[in-house]
Amino acid sequence: MNHSKFSNQPEVKLVGLVDYKQVDDLRRAMTPNGKMLGRKRTGMNSEGQKKLAAAIKRARFLALLPYTDASH
Repeated sequence: MNHSKFSNQPEVKLVGLVDYKQVDDLRRAMTPNGKMLGRKRTGMNSEGQKKLAAAIKRARFLALLPYTDASH
């Protein structure tokens, strides 16, 4: 029996090139509050996670993604 805190949560699989213009794919790698998911949840290696983080930050800067949920 696996007692990891990530055992019952689905993994997000992002395959191929991560681009800042693919907003739907980037949203899958974020929580509903707007935080980026970690490497354990995305299933990426460190190089891919760095590219994902850069793409999310670029999309936020260009107002394609929100910085926060802003529902409060």
